[in-house]
Amino acid sequence: MKRHILLPIFLIVFSLSIEAQNTSFNKYEDLVQLFKDWRSFEKPPIKNGAPDYSAETFEKRWPKFKVLRNWLKEIDTVNWSTENQVDWMLVWAEMNGYDFNHRVLKPWVRDPAYYKSIWTSRSDVPAHEGPTNHATTELWTYAFPLSKDEKKRLLSDLAIIPSLNEQAKMNLTGNARELWIAGIRDIEGQSTVLRNFKEKEEVKNDKKIVAAVNTAIEATDDLVTWLKAEGENKTGPSGIGKENYTWYLQNVHLVPLTWDDEVLLLKRELSRAWTALKLEEHRNRKLPELVDADSPEAYDKMADRAAKSLINFLDQQEIVTVKPYFEPALREHLGEYIPREKRNFFYIGEHYDPRPLYSHFYHWFELARMDLEPHKSEIRRGPLLYNIFDSRNEGTATAVEEMFLQAGLYDDSPRSKEIVYIMIAQRAARGLGSLYAHANEMTMEEAGSIHSEYTPRGWMKTEKELLIFEQHLYLRQPGYGTSYITGKYLLENTIAEYAKMKESQNKDFVTREFFDILNSIGNIPISLGHWQMTGSRAHLEYLKN
Repeated sequence: MKRHILLPIFLIVFSLSIEAQNTSFNKYEDLVQLFKDWRSFEKPPIKNGAPDYSAETFEKRWPKFKVLRNWLKEIDTVNWSTENQVDWMLVWAEMNGYDFNHRVLKPWVRDPAYYKSIWTSRSDVPAHEGPTNHATTELWTYAFPLSKDEKKRLLSDLAIIPSLNEQAKMNLTGNARELWIAGIRDIEGQSTVLRNFKEKEEVKNDKKIVAAVNTAIEATDDLVTWLKAEGENKTGPSGIGKENYTWYLQNVHLVPLTWDDEVLLLKRELSRAWTALKLEEHRNRKLPELVDADSPEAYDKMADRAAKSLINFLDQQEIVTVKPYFEPALREHLGEYIPREKRNFFYIGEHYDPRPLYSHFYHWFELARMDLEPHKSEIRRGPLLYNIFDSRNEGTATAVEEMFLQAGLYDDSPRSKEIVYIMIAQRAARGLGSLYAHANEMTMEEAGSIHSEYTPRGWMKTEKELLIFEQHLYLRQPGYGTSYITGKYLLENTIAEYAKMKESQNKDFVTREFFDILNSIGNIPISLGHWQMTGSRAHLEYLKN
C-alpha cells in the first residue's frame, strides 16, 4: 500500500532527474530499484475489488510508464559486466512488452480468455502460458483442509471474479472473431471447474466457500451468455500481422528472427524431422514394434523404469549435474494410464516410452531450481512477464529431447528414437500453422490442419481438444507456438559458438559444464544466454538502441 502512495512522488522526482540529465543513476543498484518500481507499476490499480483494465485508466497511467522507460534508457551500462547488462535488457524487454500490449495485443480488449480466473494446476514454465490477468485464483496452491488464513485467502480470491467479469463486459470491445469464439470455451471451462470444486469433500460442507463459489459460477455463466451474444457480431481478424509479429519477436522476446525467418526455419525443421523419422524406421525395420502399456499396472511399471533410466543417464553420462530435487520433481509428473481411445498426441508416445516426454519435463527441474535455488539477481529470480522466457524454457525442453537421443539415451531401445522425431515434427507443424494464422493468411482451423496433417502417424487426429487448445494459445500469445523450434535452434547455435570458443582456447567442450552454466544463468531468452556464455552479442545485432 505504501509503495502505491509513494509511486507518484518517485515518478516526479525521476522525471525531473531525467530532464536535468542527471547522470548519477548509473549503478546496477539503480536498475534493481527501477525494476522493483516497474513491477509495482505494471500491476494495474484496483477498481471495485478487481484489477482495472479500462481504457481510461491505461491512458491515465501512460505518462508514468514513459517516465519509467525514459529512466531506464538514461542508465549508462557501458562499463557494466555482461551479466548486469543482460539484466538491463530484461527490464527493457518487459517494458517493450507492456508497450506492445498497450498498442497492439490489447488482451483485455480483444481476448475473452484473458478473463479466465481459475487455474487448477501449475504451468510447466515459469508462469502461465499466454496473456493472464493479475487476479487469478490458483487452486493448486491451496492445501486442504484449509487453515484459517488460507480460507480467508481463497474467499478473497473468489470474491474478485464477479467484479472482474462485469468489467470484462465493458472492456471487451475488440473485433477479433477467432479469439472471441475460442475464448468462450475457456470461460465455460471455468464454470465447469468451479462446479466440480464445490463438490470436493473438503469444500462441500463449508457454507461460506460454497456460497462464494456459487456467486463466482453465476458471474461466470453470465459472462458466457454475454460473450455468445456479442460473438455473433465479431467479424475481424485475430492475427497481429507480419510486421507486428516481427517487432514483438525481436523487441520483447529477444528472438533475432523475422516472421519470414521463422517460416523458413520451421519448414526446414519439419522436413528434417520427417526425414530423420523415415530413416530411423528404415534402420529399425527388422526390430519389433514398440508395445504400448495396456493397463494401469503396465503403465506405472513403465513410467517408473523410464524415470530411473532418464535420471541415471543424465548423471552417469555426465550430461548435467543432477541435483537431489531432480527425481522428485520428475516423479510428480509421471502421468497415469489412459485407454487408447482417449489418448491425445503426447499420451500416445508416453504409453510406448515415456522418456521422450520426460526429457521435455526438463521444465520441472528448472521450476524446482527456481523454488529451491532462487537466482541471485532479483530481476531473474521470478518469472519474466509476457512469456519472455519461452525461447529458453520451451526451446531447451524441446532441444534436449533430441540432444539426449544423440547422447545415447535410447541405445537400449532404438525404436524410441522414432517418437522423438515425431514430437519434433509436431512442434514444427503446429508452429508453422500459428505463423500463418498471425499473418491472417489462414484461419485458426486452417492452421490446425497443418498441425494435424503434418504430424506423423496421424497422432494429432486422435483427440481434437489438444489441437484447439494449442492453436488458440498460439494465436493469443505471439511467438509461443514457434518458440519450441526457434528456441531449440538458438540453443543449438549457442552450443556451437560456445564449443568453438572453447576450441579457440585449446579447451575441451564439456557437456555437463555447458548445461550447468546454462542453468545458472536462469530462465532468460536464449539470445541473452548466448551473450552471457560467449561474450558475443551476435543475436542482438538487429537492435538499434
